[in-house]
Amino acid sequence: MLLYLLEKEMKQFTRNAFLSRFVFVFPLVMTLVFPMAANFEIKNIGLAIVDNDHSEYSRRLSQKALSSGYFTSAGLAQSYEDALTHVERGLADIVLEIPPEFERDLERDGYARVMVSANTVNGTRGGLGSMYISGIIGEFNADILRESGKIDFIDMTGKPSGPAGIRFSPLFRYNPLMRYTVYMIPAIMVMLLAMVSGFLPALNIVSEKERGTIEQMNVTPVRRGTFILAKLIPYWIVGFLALTLSFVAACVAYGLSSAGGYWTVYLFASIFVLAMSGFGLVISNYAKTMAQAMFMMFFFIITFVLISGLYTPLNGMPAWARAISYASPLRYMIESLRAIFLKGSGLYELRDRFLALAGFAFFFNGWAILSYRKRS
Repeated sequence: MLLYLLEKEMKQFTRNAFLSRFVFVFPLVMTLVFPMAANFEIKNIGLAIVDNDHSEYSRRLSQKALSSGYFTSAGLAQSYEDALTHVERGLADIVLEIPPEFERDLERDGYARVMVSANTVNGTRGGLGSMYISGIIGEFNADILRESGKIDFIDMTGKPSGPAGIRFSPLFRYNPLMRYTVYMIPAIMVMLLAMVSGFLPALNIVSEKERGTIEQMNVTPVRRGTFILAKLIPYWIVGFLALTLSFVAACVAYGLSSAGGYWTVYLFASIFVLAMSGFGLVISNYAKTMAQAMFMMFFFIITFVLISGLYTPLNGMPAWARAISYASPLRYMIESLRAIFLKGSGLYELRDRFLALAGFAFFFNGWAILSYRKRS
């Protein structure tokens, strides 16, 4: 009986031209486009410079800031008040004011003051912009000290070495180039799996309800478990196909491959797909129309995504949000995939997350079977 039901589901899927194309296009778009769109690296920050000194040092500092790759020039302002008009017009986010006699103070006293003002309407942009400009000023200060022969070594932060001559050499593990796309791609793969394996089964059953074809199934002697399994298996296959396409796209476009191999990834994906498919079937059992199913799925998927740590680190969330995040299957899958891809972690290191995903799969699929009611 199961084989005949699977044949029916596969025929329905292949006859739907939209879904057939969706399976190939959606993974490629999410893997190639989303990592660049969901990028929290702050660049192209507008910088307005007020140069009241017009000396060689002030010009060097201005050029160093604008050539860093983080800032774009919002123009040279004639005064601090003029620079604030650039901020109010949305042309500048940071104002760097170099005082008069800046070069003279550096050469005579060994230090000089500059003022940095940041527009913190967007706190992240303003805060990071201030950190960037502070680091650039520190590097400029180190260059001046090195040229004057007052120090022999500058560490990686742009600060002079201490009296003991301690050298600071940071070692960046797992993501040595600190590329944000590398950090985001595994999480986007999880979101792809959640969308494909959660939405499609739910919409499939609800569409049959609207067309009335599910009534024909309800009058047959097919058991509830067999019916649910026949609905799940095709979308497991579709989910693995979409995941494989995203692996290929990530390797070709970003040079990213799994440090821990792919068998562990597929093992975790199989449990996650089972959990999300079961969740989609639960939604379909309670939804009467396609609109209801879509709204319910959007509500839960967006909630799962926002509390999963996909965009915002879990440690940065308030305690109540971290507590709620334990109810999101995406949290465990995102943590697992990032650990496998970037660190090369194995099943033993991730066993607690694997058991959590298995618990979600058992719970949602059991709920789906119990909540499905055959009606004549």
